[in-house]
Amino acid sequence: MEQDDPAEALTELRERRLGALELLQAAAGSGLAAYAVWALLLQPGFRRVPLRLQVPYVGASARQVEHVLSLLRGRPGKTVDLGSGDGRIVLAAHRCGLRPAVGYELNPWLVALARLHAWRAGCAGSVCYRRKDLWKVSLRDCRNVSVFLAPSVLPLLEDKLKAELPAGARVVSGRFPLPTWQPVAMAGEGLDRVWAYDVPGGGAGEVVSSGRPIQAAPRPSSASVLGAPVSLAS
Repeated sequence: MEQDDPAEALTELRERRLGALELLQAAAGSGLAAYAVWALLLQPGFRRVPLRLQVPYVGASARQVEHVLSLLRGRPGKTVDLGSGDGRIVLAAHRCGLRPAVGYELNPWLVALARLHAWRAGCAGSVCYRRKDLWKVSLRDCRNVSVFLAPSVLPLLEDKLKAELPAGARVVSGRFPLPTWQPVAMAGEGLDRVWAYDVPGGGAGEVVSSGRPIQAAPRPSSASVLGAPVSLAS
């Protein structure tokens, strides 16, 4: 039986250690890359926002965008997307006739990306993306509002919507429902589900005010009333 050559054994051991070191370096490199993306794309928009109001960016899926439009299609007045990210909902809203369509986003990189998408779509002069904190945006002239925000900030958003939106305005919330308002319609399933809420007045539905639901006649729309199937046909 041949004895192992000590030199060969040492060389093999070093190669194994080098492999482990390479794995560690790769992991560290991935972490640095993730931090670089955070620092360049996301953090600039958070620096001026209190921690409790910060919302990470997660782009809406194509199906989520479709569901939002199904609950807003055909409605008149200004449409806004609060925390508009790369602008996909604003651009889609403009294309389906919801005009004017405006997106509010604090992160400058995402605003630039949204404007690039609009330019590539030939809509650069038709849609508007503004770099602005959504908590400081006035909603008094808005008739249609889209939000894809974290559940932790939705109670505060309810207060802002109730204080500023005009009667008859509609709010569509994606991924998470508003915690105390009662939806008048919804579309989709699971993570793709979106909920519609109408502000009382002018034939709107019901929302919660001062902890109690306010009843009003439901508004007909292309989407379903809560509990019935939703038609996505234009």
